[in-house]
Amino acid sequence: MFDSKPHAAHWGYFEALVKGGRVVGARGFGADPHPASLLESTADAVHSEARIDQPYIRRGWLAGRRRGALRGGDAFVPVSWDEVTRILAEETARTRAEHGDTSIFAGSYGWASAGRYHHAKTQLQRFLGMGGGFTSSVHAYSYAAAQTLLPHVVGTNEILLGRVTDWHAIARYAKVMVCFGGLAAKNGLVNSGGAGRHDYKLLMQRARQAGLRFINISPFQGDTEAELEAEWIPIRPGTDAALMLAMGHVLIDSHRYDEGFLSRCTTGFEQLRDYIMGEAEDGIAKSPEWAERITGVPAQRVRQLVLDCTVNPTMLTAAWSLQRADFGEQPYWMLIALAAMLGTIGKPGLGVAFGYGSINGMGTPRQELPAVAGPGIRNPVSLSIPVARITDLLERPGEMLDFNGQQIQLPDIRMVWWAGGNPFHHHQDLNRLLRAWSRPETIVVQEPWWTSVARHADIVLPATTTLERNDIASSSRDRFVGAMHQAIKPVGRARNDVDMLADVADALGFRDRFTEQRDERAWLRFMYDRWRQACLPMGFEAPEFDRFWRQGHVEVPEPDFGEEYTQFADFAREPEEHPLDTPSGRIELFSETIAGFRYADCPGHPAWIEPREWLLAPRARAYPLHLLTIQPATRLHGQLDTGRVAAADKIEGREPLLLHPADAKERGLEAGMVVRVYNPRGACLAGLRLAPGLMRGVVAMATGAWFNPEVPGQPGSLCLHGNPNVLTADIGTSSLGQGPSAQSCLVQVERWDGPVPPVSVHAPPPLEGRPVARAPARPAGT
Repeated sequence: MFDSKPHAAHWGYFEALVKGGRVVGARGFGADPHPASLLESTADAVHSEARIDQPYIRRGWLAGRRRGALRGGDAFVPVSWDEVTRILAEETARTRAEHGDTSIFAGSYGWASAGRYHHAKTQLQRFLGMGGGFTSSVHAYSYAAAQTLLPHVVGTNEILLGRVTDWHAIARYAKVMVCFGGLAAKNGLVNSGGAGRHDYKLLMQRARQAGLRFINISPFQGDTEAELEAEWIPIRPGTDAALMLAMGHVLIDSHRYDEGFLSRCTTGFEQLRDYIMGEAEDGIAKSPEWAERITGVPAQRVRQLVLDCTVNPTMLTAAWSLQRADFGEQPYWMLIALAAMLGTIGKPGLGVAFGYGSINGMGTPRQELPAVAGPGIRNPVSLSIPVARITDLLERPGEMLDFNGQQIQLPDIRMVWWAGGNPFHHHQDLNRLLRAWSRPETIVVQEPWWTSVARHADIVLPATTTLERNDIASSSRDRFVGAMHQAIKPVGRARNDVDMLADVADALGFRDRFTEQRDERAWLRFMYDRWRQACLPMGFEAPEFDRFWRQGHVEVPEPDFGEEYTQFADFAREPEEHPLDTPSGRIELFSETIAGFRYADCPGHPAWIEPREWLLAPRARAYPLHLLTIQPATRLHGQLDTGRVAAADKIEGREPLLLHPADAKERGLEAGMVVRVYNPRGACLAGLRLAPGLMRGVVAMATGAWFNPEVPGQPGSLCLHGNPNVLTADIGTSSLGQGPSAQSCLVQVERWDGPVPPVSVHAPPPLEGRPVARAPARPAGT
């Protein structure tokens, strides 16, 4: 018999099945129509050989090889919790005293846990903030360029992250949905903070059954599910802005644009119009024929697409991936301009929004309620960098960085403290990062597993997984709040992030301020009761904490489906009464603010700016394949890479590379082969998988395979496992957004001849006093 415990992860609510003190499986949440297959990897991750069993310190750090020392190749020395707590307190105090509070970088991210209390980033920043402050980062790798741009254009990021027009409204009123970057079903498996229901796929299917016609504009036909019967318009990667401009040209040239809406609700159309028609600046008319040479989309198909959008009620959307490219701000800005020209913004079920194909919960009908929130505090240090500029931060102390109209002077980082994230997954150009990673004196990592960031740390603190502690799962995109019951005791000497930080705070003299003299249960009750009180004025009365904890979840009722939500409806109806939070109160098709920044790489209106890397660039002669890095279906970012679901998808233990059969034949390659993918930034091995639905000249790899350099600690070493970020460029999207531009990347692919080196990254690194472990071929139980 199994004991079962209610729990939650970013990939869904579930019951953890426990036997003999071990997690042995997971059962999907009863209210979830599509439990994620990722649940199958839960036990594998908790009991993985890659778990960190106790605190460790890098041998070279103990010997004084600190600043300037390449990390990743040293063995680790085991230490006690008492010893590592003392060392951390002393090192933190010394760094602050000698170099100031800005010399400490809290390099954390938010995907470690769906739980809101044991949220590693929140707790670490609370600790460092109480100690005096820290240099931080803003925005997210997923949509950083858009996060900066959209407040200038529509006054909010709700169009990107929040309550966008819901699927019921789209299904009822729209006849066409044009999807730049598709609507990938796999992305609907996850949601930050967890999901009681995976409704994303079901809602799309219902919209199709209601007669909605989908158009997928993407280099990959598989970016929409076959059952949606989407029309596929292949497009060269990175050229969406050119296609949108050409659509705008057709609307203007044929006088099909909505002059009334543009006059009432926008500003700056005249400047954009002159640019599109070639009457200003570069003198080039952005016609369909002009766009055909850039995008590969026939001019006649562009004209037909515009006709489809003008004779049918239309919803426009773009995946988050579109803006993770050179000058990624431009297609997002121009898509808003297109919706404004069509006059559909604010009309029931129509208009524009971003992210429907990027995460679960976008467009799911729900009441507007807050999420349960953890105990954050204000950072006394006001210095923040754009999240994707970490390497610049480490490489360029004292230099200036342009960002959203500001100039940020980069501090000299002496200490990096990381919890709840992995830059060797999220970041681009890992060989450049590895060199920059040598600059700090001390790098501290809190992590359950020997991931790449732990292997490249100085001080490694073993953190519990979510199943080894109690917490509350909550997301503003989901109708459920979940109780996360501790299922097992901590593995090895692992401790939760709060307890380990509280001990260091104690050594530094502020334990009581950090904990507020509450234990775990008291904090959970406090957070839940605060959320419950916040919901009351909004018309929802949640049960008291004890009842919630017993029953394992709270369900917020679905809204009345007769009242579908459409974003910007009030504004479109009465723009003077409901102005946007922009300088003009309107949609800014030309932004005086952005124009005033005088950025050559982001002018005052949407524009076509040729990418640095794309298929028509001179560099494509030597590297003729455009690499797209996609979100995996078999794990969450790098999480669960040790699990059976990810293992079953790999080819000879490597991450698959998708390639068109004709491109494979040209190179003498066959499905199942191990291949080498390379460019001047680096190289990795991958397993070849043929994909007829991929454009010629385009390859795709999922991110998240743990970085496994053949020679640890050596920049430029071949990644044996297939981490595509050894290939991607670490360049900001523009001076405005400074987001990651991973989707602008050219590579070449060749057959790997000779013995295939073993993947070793799922076993611990060299640990002093122990033999080097070897990773099994696949997790036990597969």
